[in-house]
Amino acid sequence: MRLLKLSILSLALLAPAASVAAQPTVPTSLTLEEAIRLATQNNPAYLQALNARQRATYAVRNAYGAFLPSASTSAGFGYRQGRPQFFGGVAFGANSDIMSSSWGVDLRASLNANTFANLRRSQANENASESDAAASEQALISTVSQQYLFVLQTAARAAVQDSLIVSTQLQLDLARAKAGVGSATSLDVIRAEVAVGQQQVAALRAHNLADVAILQLFQQIGVAKPDQIVLTSKFEVSEPKLTVASLLQMATDANPTLRALKHREQSANATYRSAQGAYLPSVSASASFGGSAQKYRDGDYLVNQGIAQTASSRSGCFTSDSLRRGAGMSSITAACNQIAFTDAQSNALRDQNNQYPFKFTSQPYNLSLGLSLPLFDGFNRETNVQSAASSQLDARYSIRAQELRLTADVTSAWTTLNVGYRTFRLQEQNAQAARNALQLAQERYRVGLNSLVDLQQARGDFERAETDRIDALYEFHRAYAALEGTVGRSLR
Repeated sequence: MRLLKLSILSLALLAPAASVAAQPTVPTSLTLEEAIRLATQNNPAYLQALNARQRATYAVRNAYGAFLPSASTSAGFGYRQGRPQFFGGVAFGANSDIMSSSWGVDLRASLNANTFANLRRSQANENASESDAAASEQALISTVSQQYLFVLQTAARAAVQDSLIVSTQLQLDLARAKAGVGSATSLDVIRAEVAVGQQQVAALRAHNLADVAILQLFQQIGVAKPDQIVLTSKFEVSEPKLTVASLLQMATDANPTLRALKHREQSANATYRSAQGAYLPSVSASASFGGSAQKYRDGDYLVNQGIAQTASSRSGCFTSDSLRRGAGMSSITAACNQIAFTDAQSNALRDQNNQYPFKFTSQPYNLSLGLSLPLFDGFNRETNVQSAASSQLDARYSIRAQELRLTADVTSAWTTLNVGYRTFRLQEQNAQAARNALQLAQERYRVGLNSLVDLQQARGDFERAETDRIDALYEFHRAYAALEGTVGRSLR
């Protein structure tokens, strides 16, 4: 009992360790490329898309299998009680128990127009599943990239708020020093204390937003957030050199959603041909062969039967001989004396009874070939053809709708990207001007040329300008990621 308790305790201790070992390893420093790699390995929605692709692959294999004959085999064993049955007062059957065994193989094949159409449809669906998986991967890359950028954005905004805490604390210290020598009032000190408290609240909220953002990032990656993590990717800002025409051409060639719809149109075409194939004949073929063996439990049953039959034949021969002699014909006594049951016959019958269970006697094989032509099925074929034709049109309309949507999305994403670049450059200038103004206001306040209100106004202007610059920077990069997701490929 003690050993059992120790074993259970050991398993309980090892179970959490095994669970932890099953978790993927996340580095303490994470680049965007590493985040995308982890997401493609662990994101549940993306892995579901990969499962759909595997199902489509097996459907193609199944479609190829329809060209091969189906095969089945059978084997059986039987036992019959050795007692005769009576029909019309006549006894039939052996007096010995009978054991039997048998085997058989059946081959069947059938080909029609639907067999070929189903293969084309399965191949088109497999290609569509490949494109769906690529679309899921591209969407995952876009989502992870944008969330990665949002984490960097919130971290940068939190850093600005932290720097402003230092600035407001220095201003509070300066206000207290000036109040001590009489060059500032107690109201200035109180205002500076309020500014420090407000700035601490702003920094706390900024850090909370950054913490939530990084939790959401690891949720999209599909792994638990480690205790310590640093995002290390750097992003340069450069003027986009892409044109709308080139982007539209790339989107037409590379967008996985559009490719998936085109493959589904091919699947709809195959379904239409399959529906038309219902008017064509189908060919079927089959073959079967097998064998059987049986044994009488009474090992001498066949020998006794042979002896009885030989005795009956010998008796009949002598009867015929008597009749022949009575009719004045020549005697056949010598021939009748030749009728005898020999040891060789006895051994042969015993060997025949020893074929059970696996020394089978082959049965006649069967071969068949058939051709069937459907004539009338209550207008089901006509209904199926019309339904398949409607599905064809729906697939074409879906492609056209996606092409229009793609044109609008690419154009708007390109416009947003270019506006984002110009906005960032303007916000960069505004932030630099606000930084210079804040430095000037701090210096003027230090020498007594500005009031605390003027300094707080300059600090507020700098906070808004720097926050707008950070937002413009990462909005530009997110616009790039959105454009790449729309086109369906990397552009940098």
